[in-house]
Amino acid sequence: MARSIDYGNLMHRAMRSLIQSVLQDVSENGLPGAHHFFITFDTTHPNVAIADWLKQRYPSEMTVVIQHWFENLTVTDEGFSVTLNFGNQPEPLVIPFDSVRTFVDPSVEFGLRFETHNDESDEDEDDGEDDGDDDPPPAHDAQVVSLDKFRKH
Repeated sequence: MARSIDYGNLMHRAMRSLIQSVLQDVSENGLPGAHHFFITFDTTHPNVAIADWLKQRYPSEMTVVIQHWFENLTVTDEGFSVTLNFGNQPEPLVIPFDSVRTFVDPSVEFGLRFETHNDESDEDEDDGEDDGDDDPPPAHDAQVVSLDKFRKH
């Protein structure tokens, strides 16, 4: 059996670790200078925890901004939790790193995009309800994301 290096998975883990390190630093020291983040995540991920009204408003994907007002930023190996302000209504969010689709810091033109490549394999799998928790996470590739849609005009 031929062995190969899974660069895609290694890159995925490295980029998640980068996000974890950045958020951990912000949780301990605050946002430096003009840094701020646009984080888009999959709201259908089983470990995402957001208010019901947010889930209804964003049934598949949501982008949050960590900039001026945020509280209780806590970072773990699996993800992060933060309280954000939605129209003067503070809401706690729990966001696993595996649910993150994009991470952008427009102040320094840095961005990552994580693409899922499991659509084709979903059609071939049995749709039984005996899905175990031991299934591996879907394959992702880390890529640089275009910052154009996050630029201030």
